[in-house]
Amino acid sequence: MDKKRIIVAATGASGLPILVQCLKLIRGQSQYESWLIMSESAKITLAQETDYTVHEVTDLADYVLGQEQIGAGPASGSFQTEGMLIVPCSMKTIAGIHSGYADNLILRAADVTIKEQRPLVLAARETPLSPIHLRNLSELSMLPGVRIIPPMMTFYHRPENIQDMIYHTAAKLLEPFKIEAKEYRRWMGI
Repeated sequence: MDKKRIIVAATGASGLPILVQCLKLIRGQSQYESWLIMSESAKITLAQETDYTVHEVTDLADYVLGQEQIGAGPASGSFQTEGMLIVPCSMKTIAGIHSGYADNLILRAADVTIKEQRPLVLAARETPLSPIHLRNLSELSMLPGVRIIPPMMTFYHRPENIQDMIYHTAAKLLEPFKIEAKEYRRWMGI
């Protein structure tokens, strides 16, 4: 394997601009490649939240797989990856991962990532959170390698616009994969 593979999945929750920024940041790293899986709901949400077409987004990825391709590489632990990022990650997907209900490639790849104890980063997106959501998230957070990183606004880096916030969130989501975004401003203390 020449490049480090990151499985990037998108579901139908709000937050598709963050997916786009994550793919751009991965593309800017010569030693990494992205394997994108978009659900049909993600494609619908993309049209609601951005001016990007599905084709323009898939062009940002190195490889593109359909969620119905249950036998593709990421469905097996022998397919070497650095881990998986799901951005945005719906509560339906969280529930599927939590219960081990791997009926599509997104859920199967997440299941494989957990069993192989590779990083699984979930940009969990919902508000308000119900007790069921919180239970599922809490139990997933206790598994080795699973990180729950909701796309929350931050202000310490003094964002000037929404794109600054999107960039900061995307950089935070990619940090567990050892990707350092150039414009990412870390907290340096007071």
